[in-house]
Amino acid sequence: MNVSATEEAPASIGIWAGFAAMALGMFMAILDIQIVVTSLPNIQAALDIEPEQMSWVQTAYLIAEVIAIPLTGLLTRVLTMRGLFVAAILLFSAASLGCAASSGFASLIAWRVVQGFAGGVLIPSVFTAVFLLFPPRQQTVATTLAGVLAVLAPTVGPLAGGWLTETYSWRIDIVGLVLMALALASLEIALKEAPQYGWGSGLVLGLLVLSAASLATFVRRTLGRETPLVDLSALADRNFAISCVLSFLLGIGLYGSVYLMPVFLGFVRGHDSLEIGTIMLVTGLAQLATAPLAVQLERRLDARLLTAAGFALFAMGLGLSAFQTRLSDYDDMFWPQVLRGVAIMFCLLPPTRLALGHLAPERVADASGLFNLMRNLGGAIGLALIDTVIYGRSPAHVERMVADLKMGDIVTGRRVGLPEGSLTGAVPLNVDPETVALVRALVEKAALVTSINEAWAMLAAFSTLAVLGVAFLKPEPEAAKARSR
Repeated sequence: MNVSATEEAPASIGIWAGFAAMALGMFMAILDIQIVVTSLPNIQAALDIEPEQMSWVQTAYLIAEVIAIPLTGLLTRVLTMRGLFVAAILLFSAASLGCAASSGFASLIAWRVVQGFAGGVLIPSVFTAVFLLFPPRQQTVATTLAGVLAVLAPTVGPLAGGWLTETYSWRIDIVGLVLMALALASLEIALKEAPQYGWGSGLVLGLLVLSAASLATFVRRTLGRETPLVDLSALADRNFAISCVLSFLLGIGLYGSVYLMPVFLGFVRGHDSLEIGTIMLVTGLAQLATAPLAVQLERRLDARLLTAAGFALFAMGLGLSAFQTRLSDYDDMFWPQVLRGVAIMFCLLPPTRLALGHLAPERVADASGLFNLMRNLGGAIGLALIDTVIYGRSPAHVERMVADLKMGDIVTGRRVGLPEGSLTGAVPLNVDPETVALVRALVEKAALVTSINEAWAMLAAFSTLAVLGVAFLKPEPEAAKARSR
């Protein structure tokens, strides 16, 4: 697979078979994330982990992942595309076995770090392969295949060790690597802790300042080196830079929606992991059904138009979920999921072509890493914002609902789930403790529903911003457009 092919001759069966294997490996890595999200309660019970520590199961993976993604270009040049993918799959498989065999919190987190690092390059590697192995006319089909698998469950990463310095003639920028790792790791930890400690807390502000300072130093150092750790020059290309912003906004909506649905279905509706997965299958089925249409439309229509339509539809699907009640379930979630599933294909595939399709082959690997990193960073920031909304706004909603109930507000009583006729006026002062506890539990659940709805509305707003961002994209070069048909 060490090929830089954009020849017009169709890709051979061997190339398609190798690419299919890469896409399958990527899918398994992505699938792992969703399995962990829906299985967190089972993991907590099995390993007797404190509830406040459970978020580290995901955070440890994400920290390692976002460090690995930008290294995809470097590792591709050093190991070749084939060597990198094989190493990533082997490392990811070993780490997965380590996670399964973990007997405590510390060992699980250690294996999750390795797993995240190994998963972190798989998506960039596959999308790099699309533009290096296939001629332009087949890139749409290959991109669709990779895109379908990439969005059926979200995402990525690996690393190669210190022997690279001795094996190859040029030297790795160790200082740059440390700076990049410090910037991304401190940002991830800040995002993880912000909902609990507050965005203005000393810990969070200190981590954000450390991240910004490390990133600024890394960028300055990278731009001044002849052989940079990560090639940032692609960001000077307007279409690539804007596509990265779109990828960031997609990450917010994509990861956010995958996070919010289990939270609602688990904590409000009380469903178990299997039931949650069954309900959420609708989005994946809609993606699969849309894939053939996406291929045909991408060959015939302006990628900018498809991108705008995709994000508009995605924003609509997110916005419709902002009107859920405590009784909302499969039927109420069906059409919003269908809209999001259909839209995701057009939010991912055309922007990928706009970002990478016109770049020289030697620039694709680094650019693919940056492009996919932005989606993951968007997801991490989106999750932090969602937790801030849910856990920051819920207490205020509880206070407001309690005040309304004390005044005998019937509408609030219905929203909370109190029996009809139980509120016929102001609440008496001598209410027994059992009734107070029961009503408070109902109020807290109703407040959670309201906060989740606000989080859905926030996600819809970010996707609407993406629609506006499409206006700044330049048309594809006619030559590239013609070759892709």
